[in-house]
Amino acid sequence: MRFATAEPITSGAAAGRRCALSRPRVVLRGGVSVLASTGAHKRSKLFFAAAIALALACVGAWPHLAAAASAGGTQAAGASTPSKAGGTTTGSGVKAKPASPHVTSVRISSVSCVPYTRCSGNPHQVSVHGTLELKGVGLKAGMIVVFPKSPGAPPLARASRVSPSAHLRQAGKELLVEVPKAAHSGHIMVLLGGGRYTSSFGPIYVYSHALHPPAPADPPAPTAASSGTPTGTAFEGQGMWIWYVSKSAGGSVASIVAQAHAADVSTVFVKSSDGSTNYWSQFSPQLVAELHANGLKVCAWQFVYGSNPVGEAELGARAVSYGADCLVIDAESEYEGRYAAAQAYIDDLRAKIGLSYPLGLASFPYVFEHPTFPYSVFLGPNGAQFNAPQMYWHDIGQSIDTVYANTYIANRVYGRPIFPLGQTYGGVSAAELLRFREEAVDYGSPGVSFWDWQETNSSGWSALASPLAPLTSVTPNTTWPELSKGQKNDEVLWMQEHLASAIPTQETTGVFGSQTLADVESFQTAHGIAPSGVVEAATWTALLALPAVAVDWTGSSPAA
Repeated sequence: MRFATAEPITSGAAAGRRCALSRPRVVLRGGVSVLASTGAHKRSKLFFAAAIALALACVGAWPHLAAAASAGGTQAAGASTPSKAGGTTTGSGVKAKPASPHVTSVRISSVSCVPYTRCSGNPHQVSVHGTLELKGVGLKAGMIVVFPKSPGAPPLARASRVSPSAHLRQAGKELLVEVPKAAHSGHIMVLLGGGRYTSSFGPIYVYSHALHPPAPADPPAPTAASSGTPTGTAFEGQGMWIWYVSKSAGGSVASIVAQAHAADVSTVFVKSSDGSTNYWSQFSPQLVAELHANGLKVCAWQFVYGSNPVGEAELGARAVSYGADCLVIDAESEYEGRYAAAQAYIDDLRAKIGLSYPLGLASFPYVFEHPTFPYSVFLGPNGAQFNAPQMYWHDIGQSIDTVYANTYIANRVYGRPIFPLGQTYGGVSAAELLRFREEAVDYGSPGVSFWDWQETNSSGWSALASPLAPLTSVTPNTTWPELSKGQKNDEVLWMQEHLASAIPTQETTGVFGSQTLADVESFQTAHGIAPSGVVEAATWTALLALPAVAVDWTGSSPAA
């Protein structure tokens, strides 16, 4: 968004920055910008005769060492004696190294939430008092499994000997453990007694609310008209974004209410935080209560960076606790390439606000210009249910019609209802504002909003209040993005996550390579689609009828 300068009333943290990013090569097809395709040990060992001879000599000496102690326990010369420090000391006075408490012969190889009906679909997500099945080497019933004792960004929250713990129990052939009430997300391990412990495994994400498996995905509609869109949400109707309350209608809540009603604005989106530590006091329970009392819905929005996703989730949850009708994530260039951070943010935020709370994403409208932005995480399973792309036609430098077409083509695959976010700043005309509103209706969106209150002039307010008329010059673009070999972007990754549901060997890399091409052709053949290897409308429809596989991005990002 354009709200990217520093906020003078805070500690100086940026309110968000717009970055002028270099764009990939774009070609026009049918008047619509489309991303052009892009092409995507020797070991040696030396064995020395002297070393072999020495080893054989040692082997020959072992029986003598074993028999060196007498029946009475007298130690032979050169044998080891216990040292006061806990190690051993040889007859020559050299202290032997004590055994390591870290045991590798016993280890966890996999952890899964069970039973399926009480899990989210991601095997590493579990509720407090939920059940985990552990598999590995040397694990036995009665062993103690320990969990992190305090919140932290996985994998930083490590288990320790004073962590919440529970015993492994045998259930048939399975080894199960119940998640303790005080457990938090992070890595787990097994304590073996005598101060010994196994390697850690994780992260395991622990939630305070009950989890449920994802509902089967419905095939997407051929247009963005949203018959399945949740009704009665704050995203519906007309919204206006507030950067600074103090600079909007003079900071008077009464004036904000009066202007909103006059312009047919039903929801205001008020900034609540910037980053992981800078909560904006303007988003308060008092403000929310006053706006609600005067018939307005009020949503919080936060600008996020990805450097501390757990802290960002904490501030988002605070705004929700103050009575916000929805929360909107403003993630931009700072989150590009940060898939693990996006996953940590979404997981932690949902653990705090619940899976059904209305969450929106306001980011770049042209997916093809931001190939490493984690749309598939922010808009994926358990992510934002509402997509409010920043469709600032003046900033983009294209007509309103072209921006609508490109945005809907690019975002359609993520299956979230689109609520266009337009601009009132930058010298836009009243006619443009009216057309933006009317085109939203043509594309089937039940809601539209504008950035921002403090830069809207009297002409703009009048345009927002003007009645709408049907557009006869626009036919909504219902096409789908086409993917083919050589492309590298988040849409490819999203496609691969669904393709892997049908072909488990399909990797989720974000790169459309030879293996993906072969799997796409195989999938097309199995679904009665011509095996062209190009993912087009029919293939997208068949793929999106399948659930996306869960991807754990901890410590990694897609190859794209």
